[in-house]
Amino acid sequence: MNIQLPSFLQKGDKVVIVSPSSKIDKEFLKRAKKRLESWGLKVSVGKYAGGSSGRYAGTIRQRLQDLQGAMDDPKVKAILCSRGGYGAVHLVDKIDFTAFREHPKWLLGFSDITALHNLFQKNGYASLHSLMARHLSVEPEEDPCVAYLKDILFGNLPIYTCEKHKLNRQGTAEGILRGGNMAVAYGLRGTPYDIPAEGTILFLEDVSERPHAIERMMYNLKLGGVLEKLSGLIIGQFTEYEEDCSLGKELYPALADLVKEYDYPVCFNFPVGHVTHNLPLINGAKVELTVGKKNVELKFIC
Repeated sequence: MNIQLPSFLQKGDKVVIVSPSSKIDKEFLKRAKKRLESWGLKVSVGKYAGGSSGRYAGTIRQRLQDLQGAMDDPKVKAILCSRGGYGAVHLVDKIDFTAFREHPKWLLGFSDITALHNLFQKNGYASLHSLMARHLSVEPEEDPCVAYLKDILFGNLPIYTCEKHKLNRQGTAEGILRGGNMAVAYGLRGTPYDIPAEGTILFLEDVSERPHAIERMMYNLKLGGVLEKLSGLIIGQFTEYEEDCSLGKELYPALADLVKEYDYPVCFNFPVGHVTHNLPLINGAKVELTVGKKNVELKFIC
C-alpha cells in the first residue's frame, strides 16, 4: 500500500489538541496551545481534552468524539495528541476515515499514540511520531526537537545524524519508516493493525519495561518472522527500568544477539523515546538509513 503524506502546514492553518489516552494537567494544554500559536497557527482544544474519567481524559465516547471531530473537520490540518499513558487502543476500531480521506491531516504524538499511528498507516496515511503537550510546554523554543517538529510540520524535512554505537551493524537501506512504543505495538500483533514487516525500517522504544519483558517481545518479532523481513532496525531509548540481571547481560547486547543473523543495518541508542531529545519521525515515510563507521544518518526521501 502506498502511504500518503498529508499536506504540510502554512501559517494560519488550524490545529486541534485532543487527549485520546490518559488525562493531562490543563496547564500543559494552555501552554502547548500558546506555543503552537506562536508559530502562526490557529489552535483549538478539544471539548474533553482536559477531562477526567478514572485514569483517562474522558470516557471512550468523549475521547472518540474529540478525535473523530478533529479528523472530520475539513479546516483542521494537524491533530496534536496531548499525551500518551493508556487508552488509545479503546478507539482504534471505532474511528471512521470517510471524511478524513477528503481532507487528510497530520496526527502528532508518541508512546500510547503508537496505536493510532498503526491505525493511520493501515488506512494509508503517514503520521508524526513526535513530542506532545508537556514537551511543548516546558522546553524552550530553541529546543532542537521543538525546532525539528516545527520544521517538519511546515515541510522542511531534516536529515538526522547521531553518534555511532559499538553494537551497530553498518550498512545502508531504504524502506518505509514504521514503529513506536514496543509494548503498544506488541499489543496489536496478530490484529489488522499490526506493523507490516516487508520493506520496513522499524524503530522501537519503551519506558518502564523490564529487560526480560523487552526481550520476550523481541523474541515474538523473531519467531513471528518479522525480524527477518525488515530492511533495517533502529533501537531507540529504553528508559526508567531497573537492571534486574535476569538476562545475564545488559539490554542492548541482548537485543543485538537476537538480530545478529540478519544482514540489514542496525542502529542502537537512536534518540527517540521517553527522553527530552526525542527526534520527530514520520511514520510511513520512505527513508534512507545509513549506519556508518563514524555516525548514523537518517534521511527522509518520502
